[in-house]
Amino acid sequence: MVRLKKSLTALSALTLTVAALSACGGKNDANANSAASDSSSNSPSSSASSSPSAPSSSAEPVQFSFYFTGSQNVKDLWDTLIPMFEKQNDKVKVKEVYIPSGAGAEPTYDRILAAKKAGKGSGDIDLYEDGINVVSQGTKDDVWAPLDTSGIPNLANIDPKTMADVSNMAVPYRSSAVVLAYDSSKVSAPPKTLSELLDWIKQNPGKFAYNDPSTGGSGSSFVTTVLYDGLPEDDIHDSDPAVMAKWDAGFSKLKDLNKFVYGKGIYPKKNQGTLDLLANGEVEIIPAWSDMVLQQLGEKLLPDTVKMQQITPGFNGGPTYLMVNKLSDKQDAVNQFLDFVLSPEAQEVIVTKMNGFPGIELSNMSQAMQDKFKGVSEGFRTFNIGDLGTEINKRWQSDVAAQ
Repeated sequence: MVRLKKSLTALSALTLTVAALSACGGKNDANANSAASDSSSNSPSSSASSSPSAPSSSAEPVQFSFYFTGSQNVKDLWDTLIPMFEKQNDKVKVKEVYIPSGAGAEPTYDRILAAKKAGKGSGDIDLYEDGINVVSQGTKDDVWAPLDTSGIPNLANIDPKTMADVSNMAVPYRSSAVVLAYDSSKVSAPPKTLSELLDWIKQNPGKFAYNDPSTGGSGSSFVTTVLYDGLPEDDIHDSDPAVMAKWDAGFSKLKDLNKFVYGKGIYPKKNQGTLDLLANGEVEIIPAWSDMVLQQLGEKLLPDTVKMQQITPGFNGGPTYLMVNKLSDKQDAVNQFLDFVLSPEAQEVIVTKMNGFPGIELSNMSQAMQDKFKGVSEGFRTFNIGDLGTEINKRWQSDVAAQ
C-alpha cells in the first residue's frame, strides 16, 4: 500500500521514536559519504567491497534486468547507485527498466507470474522493487527467491525482525515513517502519545486532519494505529481475519472524532491533501510521511515553523523492498548488487537522496549519520497485516466516512 535534506532541524525536533517506511527525494550531505567510507573500511562484514562471490570471469559482463517504479527521485537514486556499483564491479551490468509513477506497476508482477506459469523462466525480470503487498503476494505465488547471508553477507546489517516480517523473501533497503507534522508557531507542546493526540483533537476542533486511508499511507497509518491501540503487539504482524473482531473499539473512537476533525468530517484525498492544509494554515497538526515533510521543507513548500514528532505507540511506517525472481539465472550477479545496496556507502546515498531512513541498522552507519538520527530511529514499527488493510478501508468508509 509502502516512501535528509541539507538542514536537519526537522529531524532534531523529533523527540520520540520513529517507525521506519517510501518515497521522496532530497539533497546530498557532502560529509556523509566520506564518513561512510571510513566506517565501511573498518567493518569487513558491512563493507561494499566485501560482496559475495562475483560471477565467474568472462569476456562479457553478466547483465541482469532491474524493474522499478516510483517518482522521478526514485529513478535519480538508481541513476546514482548503479554507476557506483558498476564502477566497483566491472563483471556485472544492471539494465534499468523504469516505470514512471502512475503508469501502473501491476503488469510487471503479472509478467513475472505469467512467465513462471508458462515455463518461461524469469521473463527477463531478475530484480523487482515494490511494497509489502507484492512481497506477500509473490511469496504466496512462490516467485521470490529466499535470501540469506551466504549469498548476501550485508543482510546481517538488517534488523532480523524486519527480515522475519517478509520470511527472508525480500530486502528492505530503505524506509520512511509516518509522524506528527505540526505548526510550532501555533502548537508549542505537541502530543507525545496517541491518547494525548486524541484529547488534543477534541480540545482543538477543526485543527486536525487525516486523509482518506484508501488514498494515502499517512491517513492509513493514523487509522491503523487507532485500531490497534491496546491490542497485542503480535497483531500488527498478523493477517488472520480473526483479528478484525478486535477493531470495534477503534472504529468507535474514529467515528466519534468525525465532528472534531477538519470540516467536521472532511477527509482530504492523498497524503498531499493534508500537507496542503497544513501549509495553508487551515490545520495545525496532521499525520504525514517524514520524507515528504523533509522534502517540502527543503523546497519551501511548507513554512519553516513546521516540525515533526513521533508519538507512542509510534505510527507505523514501512520499508520499500527489493525481490529476486526465483527463476532468474542471474542470481549471483543480483546478489552482488544487493550486497552493495546494503553497504554503508550506498545507504548513505539512499538516506540523503530519499529523505528517509536506512534499510540497515544505524550501528552499521557512519558516526555522522548515527548522530543525525540520534533519538529518532529507535522503536522501529512496521505493520504487516496483509489483506486486512483492504478490510480496514472498507469498514472505514461505511463506519466513519459515511456517518
